[in-house]
Amino acid sequence: MDKVVASPAEAIGDLPDGASIAVSGFGQSAGSPVSLLAALCERGSRRLCLVGNTIQPGARPLIERRQVSRLIMSFTARAGSRTAVEEQIAGGEIAYELVPQGTLVERLRAAGAGLAGVYTPTGVGTRIAEGKELRYFGGRPYLLETAIHVDYAFISGHRADRLGNVEFRGANQHFGPSFAKAARVAVVEVDEVVEPGEIPPERIGLPGIFVSRVVRKTLANTLPKHATNRRPADVARTYHGKPAWTRSQMAERAAALLPEPGYVNLGLGIPTYISTYLRGRDIVLHGENGILGYGEIMADEETYPDVFNAGGQPVSAPPGISFFDSVTAFEMVRSGRVHVVALGAYQVDQEGGVANWSTPEMVGGGIGGAMDLVAGGATVMVLMEHRDSHNRPKLVRRCTYPLTGVGCVDLVVTDLAVLRRRRAAFVLEEVAQGFTPTEVQALTDMELQVDPGREAGA
Repeated sequence: MDKVVASPAEAIGDLPDGASIAVSGFGQSAGSPVSLLAALCERGSRRLCLVGNTIQPGARPLIERRQVSRLIMSFTARAGSRTAVEEQIAGGEIAYELVPQGTLVERLRAAGAGLAGVYTPTGVGTRIAEGKELRYFGGRPYLLETAIHVDYAFISGHRADRLGNVEFRGANQHFGPSFAKAARVAVVEVDEVVEPGEIPPERIGLPGIFVSRVVRKTLANTLPKHATNRRPADVARTYHGKPAWTRSQMAERAAALLPEPGYVNLGLGIPTYISTYLRGRDIVLHGENGILGYGEIMADEETYPDVFNAGGQPVSAPPGISFFDSVTAFEMVRSGRVHVVALGAYQVDQEGGVANWSTPEMVGGGIGGAMDLVAGGATVMVLMEHRDSHNRPKLVRRCTYPLTGVGCVDLVVTDLAVLRRRRAAFVLEEVAQGFTPTEVQALTDMELQVDPGREAGA
């Protein structure tokens, strides 16, 4: 049962027009099957449906050549840019479905397990719930999400043997198992092909029964693995000519609010800086890409290859770190085992609603794992600048952008203040040096309460 084929082109030699393909890869391109994507672009198959977390750089030529007609993704767009994908969606050339990341892997896992679908609390009260069956279990609402079957899966692994058993390295397991199980034909590109028995059984992350073909990588993944933060961490924004907290200072204050001991998930953007301020703390960091117990952000990935956070940034690997797939990562979240979730956001409203995946300027959006994270019952902390790039308030009476979650935000750290939701209002607990509560309120749309124990400007 030798599953090794000679080339990526041969591995997808029977892929027809109209095929659906689950493409693994996390962040911008970590664990991306770049050799298979290049072969698919060269093959020229059309009317493709791509399923995955995001449209990776290696898949963009497929969009530019108009080989894709449908997307099932957690991200179709990111704030601050306009891509060929958005242009084709706006022009009606590409249909799309946005799916929360944890729901995406669970729908593919369900397909691989022979199940029709799953009920999940993720997305209740948001646009994602529109047109879907809602049922109550134990007094709590759940959405029915149907299984996603695909024709092919493109996976990237570290090593595989001739029987198709696959070993992943570091945090690069993420979507591999769930995507492969949902596919009629799962193709895995690997750094090295070995003989059966050379991979220790306990290090096999995907058994060969789920793998159809194995091929050696022909291209190195030199694509960017994470987005660059547009504002440097140590540069302060100014309000009324006075400097606010920098992003690093916001992260430091947020870190001080975390309970010990605790499991904490850090979202994209400003929350990632929190990891810098946890040394010596009894806090274990969780990433939805399938990593638990990681450390601070590293300058490069050479020291710890394939060890990265949910944003694709290289991080350190302290003793006790563990790796697993994204299905397991979201089990930890939905089961309530993650204590605090720190997210970025576009808006937070008076009732604790949060919007962080789409704005009116975007075509589609980027849900990622945020909807799953806020639905798991954890304390939700939002880190964001007090006003947006157009100088509009981000703390509002009612969110006008699409909701990520309803009534879920407990804490907000902006570059001007720390706020905690108590019953029906957000209470101002701390104000940036040089500012007063009155000035903060004037820059805020929602009504704030001032902690009576805080003096003006403290």
